[in-house]
This record gives sequence, C-alpha cells and structure tokens, in this order.
Amino acid sequence: MTSAAPIPLDFASSPINQALTPERKVELYSQMVRIRQFESTALKYYQGGKMSGFLHLYIGQEAVAVGTISLGGADDHFITAYRDHGHALAVGMGMNECMAEMFGKQTGCSKGKGGSMHFFAPDKNFWGGHGIVAGQTPLGLGLAYGLKYLGREGCCLCFLGDGAVNQGAFHESLNIASLFGIPVVYVIENNGYSMGTSQKRSSAYNSCLAQRAEAYAIEWDVIDGSNLYEVRAKTHIAMERARKEQKPTVLEIDTYRYYGHSVADSSHKGGYRTPEEIENYKQNHDPISVFKRILIAEGVLTDVMADQIKVAAKNEAAASVKFAEESPAPTIADIGTDVYWETDNNTSASKIGRHFFND
Repeated sequence: MTSAAPIPLDFASSPINQALTPERKVELYSQMVRIRQFESTALKYYQGGKMSGFLHLYIGQEAVAVGTISLGGADDHFITAYRDHGHALAVGMGMNECMAEMFGKQTGCSKGKGGSMHFFAPDKNFWGGHGIVAGQTPLGLGLAYGLKYLGREGCCLCFLGDGAVNQGAFHESLNIASLFGIPVVYVIENNGYSMGTSQKRSSAYNSCLAQRAEAYAIEWDVIDGSNLYEVRAKTHIAMERARKEQKPTVLEIDTYRYYGHSVADSSHKGGYRTPEEIENYKQNHDPISVFKRILIAEGVLTDVMADQIKVAAKNEAAASVKFAEESPAPTIADIGTDVYWETDNNTSASKIGRHFFND
C-alpha cells in the first residue's frame, strides 16, 4: 500500500453501498484493475505502431465509470465521449472486441471501422464513444426522452469532459432537459484540463462547473472521483431522481488522468502540469489504491488477492492483443456495409425514401 492518506469511509454506510456483498465489492475493484491493465497494454501497442488514430487513456479515472455504471439497471442507458474504453469495459464489453477495434480488425466491436473513440454495445445499452466534443449530450438527452416516451422507469447517464461544458449543444440540452422533465444525468468527468488548458484558464465559474445547472433550474452535485463509495452514493441519488421524478441532474466528478489528453500529447509530464502534481495524485488519490485500502480495512480484500487480480487482468489484456493480432482486417467490400442499418438488414424502413442517394 503506497499511500498514507486517511481511508475515506464516510459513504460506505449509504444504503446503496451497504447493499453490496463482499463478492460484489471485489468485483468492482477487479473492474477498475482490468480497465487500468487494458489501458496500459493498449498504450504499449499504440507506441509500438500497432494502432492508428488517437488513443485517449482512462488511467486514473477508473472509479468514475465503474462506480456510476455499477448502478445501472435494465432500462438505464449510457453514452460517452471519446475517452470511452473504461465505460465500455464497465458495461460488460469484452477486452477482445475492444482491443480488436483499436487494431482495426473485423472482430472489433465496430468491425474495425470506428477505432478507439467509437466503441458501441447496443445489447448492453451502451451507445458509444463520440469524437465530437459534447456531441453526445443531445444524444443522451434523446435516449432519456425515449425512456420517458415509452413509459419506462430508467435514465440515461451521459458522460462528458470538463471542456465540453462550454459547448452550445450541452447548454441547449440542459434547457430542454429541464423544460420537459427528461430523466438524464449529465456526468462531468472533470480531470482538470480541457486537453492541455487548466479549468481556471478555460472556463468561467464560481465554485464549480456543475453549478451552471442552476441557470436551468437543475439539481447538481460535486463528487470525489477517487472514492468509489462516494461516486456510487451520490450518483444513485441522481439516478433515482431521474427514474422516479423525471428530473435531470448535473454531476461533477473530480478526477485526474495520469497521461495526456491523448497519447499524442507529448507534454503530459511537463508544460501545463508538473511531475509533482501527477505523483501527488498517484500517491494520495489513486482510485484503485483508495478502494484497495478500504476493502482491506473492511476485511474483504487482502494484498495477495489484489496481486492475483492484477495478474489475471494483465494476462487477459495480453490475450486480447493476441486475439486482435490474429483477427482478419476489414476488406474493401466492407466499406459499403454498416452505413445504413435499415438497408443492410432489409427492414420496412429501408423501402421508404432514397438510400445512398440512388433512385
């Protein structure tokens, strides 16, 4: 155990966390470790020239995706931005399909056509990563509206970065969510830097970014993203507000990324932040270390179990690379498929209008 910071147990007593079995707690810990090992492995092979495009790593933010998504039910939906690997694994996507997607292979979750920023799993109510900043915020609003229209008791968790709060689409979404009572929970994953610009230099605010919700008569809260118990306790309140009362919420979860905005951000250890700042977070606020200390204090986890979980996750990530490398690449013929789902599947809607702009 590397950190001597006090163990945060305040939120362990919340009903939603009291309901966790010891096995489920270890599972949540394992999910965070799996995400980190997956990301570390992806970084290695990206730097080795095995992947193209961008790579936005989730290392340091694991408790946000795992904590929030662990609260999901059958009628809850999830949508996020381009830093989407953690969310994908948290909803239950496999490492194989995710790694293969980044390798650009047919066996990838988007058949090798989407890459790192476009993981999707409709069967798990996961509607993807989106590369356009804040582009997912009106889509999340639409998903939540669909739930209300169909009379289902669910909500949509829509994740966005701190830089996206300044986009017009987000503010338009907040306005509609409030006016029409849409069951959407906007989760601002605030890692402190909009790409490489600090929050103080990029955003105007009083106490926090989530407070902007007041302008739209929307409830808001701020959460410590290093404490999985707090993430779950406060997010549960917002999700229940959406499900039971048809009211939106804006949550700001304070978190941190160890690496740059993307791997292309070569100054992630210098320039706009110091190595000391990064090391302080790793030593005192790392979400995996924090939860490990909590579970050990509860008698749920041991150092030996934690080591075994890490080894298993590392082996799983290595196996996903082997799967990706051995998978076939898309063919030239594949470029014409998956453009219009209705046409590819010959549905009744495919008979209406013009597809591919042909007669």
